[in-house]
Amino acid sequence: MSIIIKKNENYEIVGLCMEVHKILGPSLLEIVYKDALEIEFRNHNIPYEREKEYNVEYKGIILPHKFYADFVVYSDIIPEVKSIKEVNNDHLAQTLNYMKLADTSIGIIANFQNKSLVHKRLINT
Repeated sequence: MSIIIKKNENYEIVGLCMEVHKILGPSLLEIVYKDALEIEFRNHNIPYEREKEYNVEYKGIILPHKFYADFVVYSDIIPEVKSIKEVNNDHLAQTLNYMKLADTSIGIIANFQNKSLVHKRLINT
């Protein structure tokens, strides 16, 4: 029997994504959904950071290019907001990279492009 890590937090984040999708509908720009999610996180007293910057280190040297995660929620969940036709392996890799840089094991890809919200939970153990 497997235990879902951060089950309540996951449901809460996905539920807020569904609320945003229900109100705004599909096909808007990602930035619009991010703005709405930020309002929901704030209104529900959910701790978050938006556009969290991560450095990449190579042989002890910080590289000049950085990664920016859409959000870090509860200090260890990476929700990645998309408004695309279909989530592909590049999007999964992007979220897994953010999870690695943030040293967290939980990511959520939320795609707002379709008639219904499409979401995928990623676990990296």
